[in-house]
Order: sequence, then C-alpha cells, then structure tokens
Amino acid sequence: MRPTASWFVAGFSVGLGLTLAYTLLETVLHISGLLTLLLLALFVAISLEPVVAWLARRRLGRGRAVVVVVIGLLAVLAGFLALVVPVVSKEISALTGAVPKWLQQLHDHHSTLGRLEDRYHLISKAREQLGAGAGQAVLGGLLGAGHIVISAVAGTALVVVVIVYFMVGMEQLKYFAYRFVPLSRRARVIDLTERILLQVGRYMLGNVVTSALAGLATFLWCVGMDVPYAAALGVFVALMDMVPVVGSTIGGVVVSLVALTVSFLVAVITACFYIGFRLAEDYLIMPKAMSYAVNVHPIVTVVGVVIGGALLGVVGALIAIPVAVGIGLVLEESVFPRIDEV
Repeated sequence: MRPTASWFVAGFSVGLGLTLAYTLLETVLHISGLLTLLLLALFVAISLEPVVAWLARRRLGRGRAVVVVVIGLLAVLAGFLALVVPVVSKEISALTGAVPKWLQQLHDHHSTLGRLEDRYHLISKAREQLGAGAGQAVLGGLLGAGHIVISAVAGTALVVVVIVYFMVGMEQLKYFAYRFVPLSRRARVIDLTERILLQVGRYMLGNVVTSALAGLATFLWCVGMDVPYAAALGVFVALMDMVPVVGSTIGGVVVSLVALTVSFLVAVITACFYIGFRLAEDYLIMPKAMSYAVNVHPIVTVVGVVIGGALLGVVGALIAIPVAVGIGLVLEESVFPRIDEV
C-alpha cells in the first residue's frame, strides 16, 4: 500500500504543479499588455527619480517634488496632444472633403480618374469586392478605430497614475525589496542597486537632452524648408529619438516622406540632412550628453535593442540599454570578482 500511495502522491504533486504552472503562464500572457504598461511606468518613475530627489533636497519635500514633476509631465503630454490633434483633425477634414470630389471625377470622362474608371471599371469592381458586407466592414473599422483610441487613452491614464504612485512610494518600495536580501549582504546590495538606479536616471536624462536637440533641429529644418507640420514633426522626432538605434532613423524617414508634399528635391535634401544629423548625434552629441552617465559598447546596444524590441516592442527597445547597464554593473561588482578568486 505504501509504494502505491507514494506514487499516487508524487503523480498528483507533479500534475498539480504542471497545472499551476500552465495557469500562471496563461495568466501572464493574458495580462502581458498590462504588465508592459506597469514596467513602463516603473521605468519612467526610476528615470525621474534624480529630478525628484534634486527637488526634494531643495526643501520642497518629496510630496511637493513629485507634484512638480507630475505637473511638468502632464504639461509635456498636453503640449504633444495640442500639436498632434489639430493636425490629425485637419487631415481627416481634408480627406472627408476630398472624397465627394474624387467621386465626381470618377464619373467625369475627361478627368484622369474618369479615364481610369472607363478603362478598369473601378467602381463596379469595388462593389463586387465589398458586396453586402460593405456596411459591416465600415462599421467594424470605425469600432476598431474607436477601440484603439479608447485603449490608448486608458493606457496613458493608467501609466500616469502608476508613475505617481511609484514616485511617491519609491523609498518604501526599495526598502520592501531590500528586506528579501539577507542582512549580511544587504548593505552591498543596497549600494549596487542605488548605483544602478543612478546610472539609469542619468542615462534617461541624457537621452532626453539628445532627443530634445533632435526635435528642435527637426522643427528649425522644417520651418526653413517650408515642410508642413513643423512643430508636430519636431515632437514626433524627439519622441522617436528616445528609442536607441532605430528611433531617429524612423523619425527621419517620416519627415522625409512628409517633405515629399513640398517637392522631391526637398525630400532628398531632408533625407541627407537626417543622415548627417544621425552621424553628428552618434559621434558628437551623444558622447557629450552621456559622458557623465553610462558607457555601453555599441554591440551591447544593438543586441539589447533588438532583443528588447522583440520581447516588449517599443517599451523593450527603450529600456534595453538601462537594463544592459544594470547587468554590466552586477557582473563587474559581483560575478567577475568571484570568478577571479577561483
């Protein structure tokens, strides 16, 4: 009886463990989007910690310092929306106003669209493709767009609220985490953790400086070359420039495409401008801005951004370098010395 009972208990324990592991994995995958937002909020709070600490030392107190930083963060977000929303609304209005003209030209045999309709019968083919489900497709597209907008607004509000909670309770959060470390090693872990957080904060401040310069350069270039939406494109490039390796390239491509609305020559010149600015940023601006922050090998940067982007998208690419910095400090302070002693 005992061997049978032992095998039963062992099998039951293994089955229960596998079930719990599977349930936990499914739960994590189901809330992966929420976990990514929480990770982003924690990263932003850690990045803003040097600013909060600096203001707190100026006799403001931590609570008031957090309020000042949050007001500044909301002001930046409101400014971005004030620049982007009118541009999007204007383009949607222009598109809505152009649709009746396009439909009229399709029935005009002397226009370009009319000649294309006579040759290829675009309207009849479109009706055949859409069929009876055209209304449902349009309604589904509108509902999908509305869902995306609501999700973006809700996600942004969640991130801002969680950032505030993280900044207010950062000291308590760190103290709670430190209590899981044995007392004999706690002082060393606290010192290493504080250094990592300081490096992350400095890196993000340096990244903000270089991104602001990229946005300002974009704004001035667009104003000088009469490229439309100069302010909105400047903010867009500044935000994209915060993503290492690929962000500034994507921003330059978008601005060059918008410059096509002016002329092909202006678009080519704009592309050349961004190539030159990227070289200047990599070899002149970035080393100066990061000279007091971090020093990460380019190979580590590229690999970290690729892996982070594949795992967590834009958020993963954004936090890749700070994570690499933290891993590097742990290796230098803890792992390598132990290996050298062997």
